[in-house]
Amino acid sequence: MIATKDIEDLLTIMARLRDPETGCPWDVQQNFRSIAPYTIEEAYEVADAIERDDMVDLKDELGDLLLQVVYHAQMAKEAGAFAFEDVVETVSRKMIRRHPHVFGDAGPRPVEEVNAVWDAIKAEERAEKRQAKLAAGLPTEAPNGPLGEVPSALPALIRAEKLQKRAASFGFDWPDVAEVLDKIEEEIDELRTAIENGDAGERQDELGDVIFALVNLGRHLKVDAEEALRGTNRKFIRRLTFVERVLRNAGSSLKDATLDEMEAAWKAAKEHEKRGR
Repeated sequence: MIATKDIEDLLTIMARLRDPETGCPWDVQQNFRSIAPYTIEEAYEVADAIERDDMVDLKDELGDLLLQVVYHAQMAKEAGAFAFEDVVETVSRKMIRRHPHVFGDAGPRPVEEVNAVWDAIKAEERAEKRQAKLAAGLPTEAPNGPLGEVPSALPALIRAEKLQKRAASFGFDWPDVAEVLDKIEEEIDELRTAIENGDAGERQDELGDVIFALVNLGRHLKVDAEEALRGTNRKFIRRLTFVERVLRNAGSSLKDATLDEMEAAWKAAKEHEKRGR
């Protein structure tokens, strides 16, 4: 029977994997940049397990994601920057500081007030971080001005929403849903013009504007655009699987069926879902 492992064991395992003489050659060769894509991938696999409500996979994927944190911390320790314990200390202090209604004397507060306090404390932390960087002689100016704190590596839909939220914090935002809808219609008209003009670059640009405006609408409706699209993806997979089954039972297939036959099966899939609600 394998002995129970804790976080100290995991830290020891990672240190051994990274040992220049006795470690794993692949692990020894890695650096922050080479590992970063795996970190992103593991986060998505956690999200996928949650969407599927698969607790067995979720336990496994959370372990993989934790390993990524340990991996980065070990490399930072080797570089003399910080260690895993510093990561734990930093995030613990941050959570306590950002929740004065839980760990302080503020007492219970409504959600809106909690969010406002959270944003105010984050602003204080940004200012403190800037001062710390100045003291260390590090660059403090964000590469993208006031929106520079929104990571560029985020998926496009998530980044669009965060950019819009950041801009809204400066007061740069539509006042209501109606004006956002008007903006979407304006962007669609511009996309139609681009399609008529036949310019591929212009079509891509205008399509991006439409998507960006739709993300803005989701934000105003308090609907997460990424989650909404994930849901639609799942729905599309479910319905097309139904279509494939209907066609197969009729002696046909997706490859051989006509568009009219597939459309009829698609409508049947929608009706099937409605009855199942």
